[in-house]
Formats: sequence, C-alpha cells, structure tokens
Amino acid sequence: MNLWQRFRAAAAKVAATKPTAGVATKPPAPHLTSSSPSPSAPSAASQPATVAAVERPDPTPLAPLAAIATEIDQTQVQPLAARLHEPQELPTTRDANVNLTCPNTHTDTESATMFARTSTLAAPAAALRASRTFATTVPRAAGQEYTIPLKSTFDLHLIDPEQGPKSSVTISQSALMQMYKDMVLMRRMETAADALYKQKMIRGFCHLNIGQEAVSVGIEHALTKDDAIITAYRCHGFAMMRGGSVMSILAELMGRKDGITKGKGGSMHMFSHNFYGGNGIVGAQVPVGAGIAFAQQYLAHKNCTISLYGDGAANQGQIFEAYNMAKLWNLPVIFACENNRYGMGTAAHRAAASTNYFTRGDFVPGVRINGMDVLAVYEATRWGKEYTVEKNAGPLVYEFATYRYGGHSMSDPGTTYRTREEIQHMRSTRDPIMGLKNVVLEVEAATEAELKAIDKEAKEAVDKAVEEAKASPEPAMEELWTEIYVKGSEVPSLRGLTADEVHRF
Repeated sequence: MNLWQRFRAAAAKVAATKPTAGVATKPPAPHLTSSSPSPSAPSAASQPATVAAVERPDPTPLAPLAAIATEIDQTQVQPLAARLHEPQELPTTRDANVNLTCPNTHTDTESATMFARTSTLAAPAAALRASRTFATTVPRAAGQEYTIPLKSTFDLHLIDPEQGPKSSVTISQSALMQMYKDMVLMRRMETAADALYKQKMIRGFCHLNIGQEAVSVGIEHALTKDDAIITAYRCHGFAMMRGGSVMSILAELMGRKDGITKGKGGSMHMFSHNFYGGNGIVGAQVPVGAGIAFAQQYLAHKNCTISLYGDGAANQGQIFEAYNMAKLWNLPVIFACENNRYGMGTAAHRAAASTNYFTRGDFVPGVRINGMDVLAVYEATRWGKEYTVEKNAGPLVYEFATYRYGGHSMSDPGTTYRTREEIQHMRSTRDPIMGLKNVVLEVEAATEAELKAIDKEAKEAVDKAVEEAKASPEPAMEELWTEIYVKGSEVPSLRGLTADEVHRF
C-alpha cells in the first residue's frame, strides 16, 4: 500500500468516527474533465472555505493521519515544490498580435499576425509554457481517457458550426502519449537528416518538415492503414507515420539498398502501402488523390483519401479541376493545404489574391485548422473521414495553418525572406511538441521525468538508425530494372532488343 492509499485509509477511519458536515471541497478545474478520474493529492493552495458550526475532532484518531501526511510532505511534496523554482523553458506570456515584420509580410490589418485571416487562430487561449504539476504524486488508471478542450477553434466554409468538428477531443492516455512519442521521434529523425546532408551523405533535393510535425501525426492517428495518403515532396514525416522505419527513411535519403524504396526514390519519392508518395512535381499529386478516392468509391471501400499540397501549389489549375470532379462524383477525399506561409521564398499573400485556402473549393465545404495543434488536426481529420465516408457527403477542402522552421529545402537558409525574430517567435510560442507537452502535463498523463525519458529514447533510437543506414550498401546496378512492370506483365523486348542487348553491367 503506497503513501496515498495509506492516507486515504486513515482518513476513512476518521470520517467513520466523526461527522463530516460542514466540510467544503474544491470542485475540479472547469476546463478539464476525465472519464476515469484519478485520485488527486491534497493541495496547500486550495481556497479556504467559511463553514459554520464545524465540530472540532478529537486529535487522537488524527495522529496516524498526521504522521502519513508528514511523510508525504517530506518525500514527495517538498522535492517537487523545489522544482518549481527552476528556470522556465519558454516565456510564460506572449503577445498574440506581434507584428512579424519582414520583406514578405503584410503591414495591413488582415495579415499582420501569424494565421491572422481570422481572430480564432491568431490568439490561442493559452501561451505555450513549461508546465509543472503534481503529476508525480497522482497514480494514472490504465485505459484512462481525457476530454480536452481545444485551444483554438475551426474556421468553417459552408458547414453548420453545430455539425462541424467538435471543440474538444476525447482521447486515451496511451493515444495521447503515442502522439507525443511520434512527434519527438519525427523531429529527431529530421534533425539527423539535416546533419547528414551537411556531412554530404545526403545529396540532391531534401525538404524537411521540422515545425510541421503535428499535421502528419494528427492525420495518421485519425485514420486507419486502409485509408490512403498522397502528398508532395515534404514527405518524410508521412512516410514514417505510414509505417516506414526511421532507418529505412534515412537509408533512402542516402540512396542505400535498405531504403524504403530501395534507394531509388530519395527524399521526394517515398512509398508504402496506401501511401502514394512523395511527388516532385508541384501540385501534380492532387488529382491523383482524387483518382484514388474514385477507386475507393468504385470498389465500395469504406475509406477516404487525404490529398495534400502546399500553399505554393494551391494556385495550380489542376487542383481546381480536381475539386470539380471530386464534387461532381462526391468522392471521399479531403484536399488538404499545408499552409506554412511561404511557397519557397514567396510569402503566401504575394502569390494569392485570397489566402483563405479552405474556401477555394467554392461549392466544396472547407475547414481551416490550427496545424500547430496536433489535437485539432486529429479532431478535424476524424470528423472529415466521418463526413466523407460515413455520411457520403462528398469532398472537403482543409487548410492546415502551420509553419516550417527551416528553409524550403536544404539549399535555402530560410532567412532571406523572413526575419530570425519571426522564426524564434514561432518556435517559442507555437511549437507543436511543446504545445502537446503542456497538455500532457496539464491532464497529468505523464510527468516531466517521463517526457524527458521519451526524448532520450528517441535520440538513442535515431542515433542507432543513423549508424544502420550508413552501414547499408548502395543498391546494385541491376536494381534499375526491377519493379518497372507489374510482375507477369514484363515485355520480353523493346524495339526488337532485350535489356541485356542494350545495357551490360
């Protein structure tokens, strides 16, 4: 029996011998609810209550209770309270309306702030902070679920707010922690790729998604492996979430045999089951995504397709054609624009007459989501699949308002068209991993020590994957001829010549 169990048992004995009338209790925080509440530690900060005619209990039965309380205070509360004096990791306050001045930034009212197309995303309910709680003293029940209010709302186009995504997320403790692990591992993987590129072990194109982890993680957690995803060239995170190992992705980046596409695809062309890439041509994948959704509908599969593209591709004509065909046939597809504010080095407002990308479908309903909030991404995707598949209501156009910390690619420093202050502001106030960390600590799903252990484990896993990827050999030249044709459909010769007559190794 642990300390808290002993404390409660002793308290129960006292309650059984003395009246409890007049005892005031503090209600739970109104912004957090739990479907299987865990016992809470008594807090010295509880608000005092004025109670009339409370009978003073005899001190004799309280002696064991006092002894246990003293032991708890010395062994748990005091050490934890001392940690509260540690320096905070991030600013505890922020100005939600900071003007991000740089050559590509608007100076008018409409776009002076990040995501400032509407007020709902411009000012989240709480700033990111290094939260500290008494979670170390609170046991967590197995299979516990939390109902967590979202810190930002959704902007809707042609959708009744009462019928749209919910303003809160109900999620299990295990799923919440898996989201955190996935984002931490993904960032470690992309950071390792950055280092390998600078060591000249990765060559050619390489587009990292550091800062945008919440989009791929939130989407995947709302889908099944039978749903389909197709995206552009910033695809490493999606490849990992679709089942690729860190080693296979890093090996692919280095052009090695054990890569996810055997070293033949590189950074932009990664594929796996129901993951259709990684596509290098800007916007070309969007109508292909509509075609995948058509196949799902034709075959009566109860699944959907997420067809992703960036704000730079959002002005391409084939995307509007795909909207039209998808709505004409009511295909189960979600067109998802990852708006990270810059198409290469061009700010969104300099390339688009309207940057309300979620309304671009006109007659297709749309939703704008805070793409830095993994729970908001999860809820929007969960609702979107229900809308397109279960209700058979047709396509949707999503806009994930997100941000990349690095340049467009490894050849872009990312600081010639925006200020370092802008990047630092986003890192310190809207980081998706820190945002989820605060939620985890707030609902007491894990402790600070447990989260640090997760980060350490991710670092060790990525370091090991790097060494394994380096040890993988380059593919043999014969690999050039494999997987070009579906097995059994290979042509014996082309223009009268066999492959051996044309190329010899």
